[in-house]
Formats: sequence, structure tokens, C-alpha cells
Amino acid sequence: MEFPADGERIAKFLARSGVASRRDSEKLIEAGRIKVNGKVLTTPAFKVTAKDTVLFDNAPIADKEPPRLWRYHKPAGLVTSHKDEQGRETVFEALPQDLGRVISVGRLDITSEGLLLLTNDGELARALELPSTGWQRKYRARAYGKTTQADLDKLKAGIKIDGIPTGPIEAELERQTGDNCWIAVTLREGKNREVRRALDTLGLKVNRLIRISYGPFQLGGISKGEVEEVKQRILRQQVGHLVDIPEYVPKPKGQRMGKPKRGTHASAKRFAKEAKPAPTGRGKFAHKPKGKAQGKPSGKPRSPSQGRRK
Repeated sequence: MEFPADGERIAKFLARSGVASRRDSEKLIEAGRIKVNGKVLTTPAFKVTAKDTVLFDNAPIADKEPPRLWRYHKPAGLVTSHKDEQGRETVFEALPQDLGRVISVGRLDITSEGLLLLTNDGELARALELPSTGWQRKYRARAYGKTTQADLDKLKAGIKIDGIPTGPIEAELERQTGDNCWIAVTLREGKNREVRRALDTLGLKVNRLIRISYGPFQLGGISKGEVEEVKQRILRQQVGHLVDIPEYVPKPKGQRMGKPKRGTHASAKRFAKEAKPAPTGRGKFAHKPKGKAQGKPSGKPRSPSQGRRK
């Protein structure tokens, strides 16, 4: 890994190494989990060079892998955190074990579902989260209450939540069904629970929230709990102007991963299907003897002369 001539801030180094985002790297330092040259690091105000040995949980940090990105369909009920103080199951505990260590691009709260981008590169995560990147985040919200398009248009100029102004929020009424309505919401910043709190100012209580896209990346047909890697060629096209993405190298098929620990991996299902035993003589294509169709046995032994042509 290349370093600037005057060294690199430890948090940035850890982010580039894929250990964690810069913010989470500072938390790792505070927790005493980072060592430099055998000594526990106590401050993030520290620069490292190529001559320094950096350890994370007493293990050397591996050479940085090329940036990778995955689309994950987060189910409701999972916390977007590596560790939850209340003991609730996290997104990262539910991911396939062979995915390796990844971090999320932004968050979805525990009751929200839909598209969550995952990456092995902290710098990529930070670049995609920055408001200056200008990427739209699109949601579908189901909310309790009744509204009109005129009411929703009040969000276009932005509002204040707890005294803090938001950016423009585009909201389109899709349909009203009884006491609930479905609303398509588009924003570019995505502050903490912004969609829920913005609709709350209109007297609407969101009871289901699904993120369907983040910038150019769509949720598509990924099932709940599934994760699928973005091809390197596409990643380079979409984010190559934000971070350095190596030249595209074709990879074998099979990028799609099955559901996590909770379900059966798709390849296992295919294997089970292929491993079914051969037909046992029943069914449409079962072998039948030539001549008359077999009927029930009469119970009487056939004499040697029976059945001979006269």
C-alpha cells in the first residue's frame, strides 16, 4: 500500500485497508484495539508510514484488496451495526460467512428494509455517503393517515427537523388505501430517520419503509436476505471518478450469493434437486411391458397351455 511522503492519518489508513470507516476506526482506537509497532494507540491524531507495523486485534492488517461493492436486500428486524449493545441481531451477523469483513454505505434503521450497499473499502463507503456526491436515495413508504399531493409538495423546498434544515424532499402520492397511503420519496442527503420524521410533520406515521435505490444501484429482484456483488466493470463505470478502481478483470460466474445463515443456499438447493434418485417405475415415462396392460392378478395359476395361439 502506498503512503504519502509525510505519512497518513491512522483512521484514513484503516479505512483504506477495509478495516472500518474513518469514524468507526476512531472508535476502534478509543477501545484500544489498534497497535502501532507493538504499542496500543491511544489517539487518532497519529500518522503511519510504510515502515510502521499496524495491528488490529493483535493481527496484522492484510494488504488492501481492490474495492468491491455488494447490493444487499436488508430485511426488517436487523440492526445496521457490527455490534449491538442491546444484543439484537445485526446485518453483519446475518450475512454469508464467506463474504468477509464489509462495512455498510449509510444505514437503514431496524424497522426499515430494502437496498443496503456493502463494501470492503472504507474510502469508497465515505465517498458514496457524502452529500457532495449528490446521489439520490429512493424509498417507498407506507404510512398511516390521509394526505394529498398538495400536502406532500410542501416538502420540496426542504423543512426543519429539530431546528436542522433538510435538503429538498420529493414525495409523490402513489395511492390511498383505506387509512394507509403509499408514497414514493426521493432525497439526496438521508439524515437519521429523515423520511419518517419528514412525513411525521404532515401527520403521517410510517409503518413500512423500503429503500429501492441508492444512486445508480437498484434493489431489483434480489430477495430478502440475499446479497449480490456489483460487477467490477460496472463499479468502475459508476464510481471510478470518486475512488481508484483497478481495471476490470473478468471473473467466473457465480457472483450471486444465496441467502444467509437463516435459509438454504441456492447452490445447495440445486444440488439437492440434481441428487434426486432416478424414477422407480412410476409416472408418465415409466417403462411398461409390451402387450396387454398389466391388470390385477387373478389368483389362479396359469396352465402351460394357456395363452398359446391355436
